[in-house]
Amino acid sequence: MDQDTIVAIATAPGPGGIGIIRLSGAQALPIGSAMTGTELQPRHAHFCAFKDSTGQLLDTGICLFFPAPNSFTGEHVVEIQCHGSPVILDMIVREACALGARQAQPGEYSQRAFLNDKIDLAQAEAIADLINSTTEQAALNASRSLQGVFSRKIDALVAQVTKLRIFVEAAIDFPEEEIDFLNNSEVENQLQDILDQFDAVAAEAKQGSLLQEGMKLVIAGKPNAGKSSLLNALSGQDTAIVTEVEGTTRDVLREQIQIDGMPLHVVDTAGLRDSDDVVELEGIRRAWAEIESADRILLVIDDSAAEQQGSAFWPLRDKTTERDIPLTIISNKCDLSDRKPGISQQGDTPVVYLSAKTGAGMDVLRQHLKACMGYREGGEGHFSARRRHLQSLAQARQYLVDGQSQLLHAGAGELLAEDLRLCQRSLGEITGAISSDELLGAIFSSFCIGK
Repeated sequence: MDQDTIVAIATAPGPGGIGIIRLSGAQALPIGSAMTGTELQPRHAHFCAFKDSTGQLLDTGICLFFPAPNSFTGEHVVEIQCHGSPVILDMIVREACALGARQAQPGEYSQRAFLNDKIDLAQAEAIADLINSTTEQAALNASRSLQGVFSRKIDALVAQVTKLRIFVEAAIDFPEEEIDFLNNSEVENQLQDILDQFDAVAAEAKQGSLLQEGMKLVIAGKPNAGKSSLLNALSGQDTAIVTEVEGTTRDVLREQIQIDGMPLHVVDTAGLRDSDDVVELEGIRRAWAEIESADRILLVIDDSAAEQQGSAFWPLRDKTTERDIPLTIISNKCDLSDRKPGISQQGDTPVVYLSAKTGAGMDVLRQHLKACMGYREGGEGHFSARRRHLQSLAQARQYLVDGQSQLLHAGAGELLAEDLRLCQRSLGEITGAISSDELLGAIFSSFCIGK
């Protein structure tokens, strides 16, 4: 690891009552002592005058020293608290650099904390998620991940996989012990128990990812079903042009909204139908592209002409089934059909009856979307997660499924052991127990400078 001593402003850009500068590294204490003219004692607040090498007074404030390994980064850390003028902060940073420090790279403090085993990778990402939280719910979830809630769940899965892998490999390596694990129902039961635990953690991680990054809602349906009216009703403003002319919406429209502090990325698309119009065809192509990347699809049909509009459901059902995309049917214009607003089930598919024009039933839709995102009062029980975590969990689970198949259908213990090893590796990518330099670079480069 780079042994340079780094320095950066930890407070947000712009003027403020107080500004904070942090140094981390082997030379943090000598540099801090030189700038303050004070023999800094561990974990003591010293009122100091900060001066440059010529003795020029830069500012006065508080200086603290946190010796390694009992600091955030695990290195010697000196924290300077002074007045929050950007000019003063910049002068102090320049003086620290003149004394041997260098400007920190984005995320370098958190990266050093990770490399020094102060936090794992999931906790490091939770720091960035906490800083970038735009809702109360997201902040609460990120705080829980920072405290290690998500990491402990992953560690528990790793422990279960490791225990099973030890048994399987022991049976392979010591056949004279006559452990016939291939016919041992205990192995099958353990595999299924682990798969059940995977599903529980993955479901919670998916909700955490949606709450942190927002759920992408794609509004789809036939022309004139009321898709643009629904977008306007959800956003509370006239984002989309609404007319009685079919095919008014020809391009993708996007709007970011919040429902009780929960982020939603709403996408309105062109009406799905056969067309000879080149421009409309391009809009329909883009609509299908958005549908394939959706977290949930709102299929809008005209409740006053439901039989004709409902034909749009079948190609969407095939698409959502193939990619496991949840679907909600929005039966719009219930004011014209005299149907009472509300929600029901059509098989496994929820159906919301509403009128985007009058607003009737919109509260029902909002409550439904909150439930889809896993909303809970007070944010209890959730943690933040990222899409890369979901991908690693899915890959790890697939290795387990493959191993289970090898055991049950081929009796291949060696292949089961290999799948268990690969499962461990995928889980290790979440917490950083196993990680590449490219992955670390991509993650920490997204942090702000002072972290």
